[in-house]
Amino acid sequence: MMKTRIFAGVILLIGILLSYNLLSLNNGKEVKKDFLLGLDLSGGSQLVYIADVSSVPEGDVKSSMESLRDVIERRINIFGVSEPEVRTEHSSFTDEDRLIVELPGVTDIDQAVAMIGETPVLEFKTQNPDLDETDKQDLLDELNKGNITTEEYLAAQYVPTDLTGKYLKRSVLNFDYNTGEPIVSLQFNEEGAQLFEQLTGDNIGDTIAIFLDGYPISEPRVNEKISGGEAVITGLFTPEEAKTLVGRLNSGALPLSISLESTTTVGATLGNDAINTGVKSGIIGLLFVIIFMILYYRLPGLIGSLALVFYTVIMLALFRFIPVTLTAAGVAGFIISIGLAIDANVLIFERMKEELRAGKDINEAISIGFKRAWSSIRDGNISTLISMVVLYIFSTSLVKGFALTFGLGTLVSMISAITISKTLLLALPKSASASARALFGNGFRK
Repeated sequence: MMKTRIFAGVILLIGILLSYNLLSLNNGKEVKKDFLLGLDLSGGSQLVYIADVSSVPEGDVKSSMESLRDVIERRINIFGVSEPEVRTEHSSFTDEDRLIVELPGVTDIDQAVAMIGETPVLEFKTQNPDLDETDKQDLLDELNKGNITTEEYLAAQYVPTDLTGKYLKRSVLNFDYNTGEPIVSLQFNEEGAQLFEQLTGDNIGDTIAIFLDGYPISEPRVNEKISGGEAVITGLFTPEEAKTLVGRLNSGALPLSISLESTTTVGATLGNDAINTGVKSGIIGLLFVIIFMILYYRLPGLIGSLALVFYTVIMLALFRFIPVTLTAAGVAGFIISIGLAIDANVLIFERMKEELRAGKDINEAISIGFKRAWSSIRDGNISTLISMVVLYIFSTSLVKGFALTFGLGTLVSMISAITISKTLLLALPKSASASARALFGNGFRK
């Protein structure tokens, strides 16, 4: 009994600490700063593109979509959008590959489309000949001190050339026959080949940096003048790093043709209204459930309500620390999961009442009630989890938010119902008196 009460005390302490942490966040004033919110709650724009993969071999579709996502993400980052999300998804029902772009705070659709439509800049730059080693070290010191930006540092270190991405036909991932190390081959068109030959001839022993969207993605050293319009980038690449570099080099233009399927804009005011409505609905639903549980199940109902509060605190903590991107559908899934969480306690308490009516003492009724209710709780929750996993894998992003929070709630509810409720009930002092047994009955019969 002492171990049970110590464990119950630990559970209560953890719950209090989590509750204090959640209540102290931004003094409860700014939900948006505490949790990661989807566009429908935070406001912004969502663009959905359909990718044309008809000319891409089936085995290369995934890598092509990843390359597309990488290109678009880097384009958006140039504009300084806070926490943009770019993801790809395949619809099994329509057999379409989609690119989903979410831009928090950007409510101008034309601006959002322009971000995606801008062509990235692929450039070949040489080291600034006016800088000596002392100047380079001074620049590096200023960068480390924060006196200059990365863009200013790079602009001082390198100077542009006439060779840009428009002359690059393609890049290919190969492997060195002798060492087996991955290498990246570049192939230029005729005009690009002439420029590259002159550029390498003038910079033997120096570095030619390859810039994409204003940032260097490779800085190979020139060993000799290169003719024929082909170059090789070598280095300590892993195959995955070399593959990524190839995708970036080939992204001077989009690797796939895309067409805009739909756009959605949510204003900040509408997002705030959705948050306030969701929070209010959750609190009201939680209070009604607690009132019913206490009135109908008496002391076990009070313990079940406490476990439900624990469940809510644990879920909010998980949403914040994983973090989970909360959407309106996700909030709905969380609110519905509250009912699922208390459903397990209802099954347990009904089993306990049956054992009490059969003459068992309170502790024995609690243990048997939890044991006999477990199979029903387990089977019901497993079937729910299977449904949510299928929904998450095969549904669109809108429904995935619901599936994620509801599925996560199902897992947490099993813990709160079986572990927290049982521990707290067993830790309570009990007697065999009629009044004690009455506390474990229900509110409408003895």
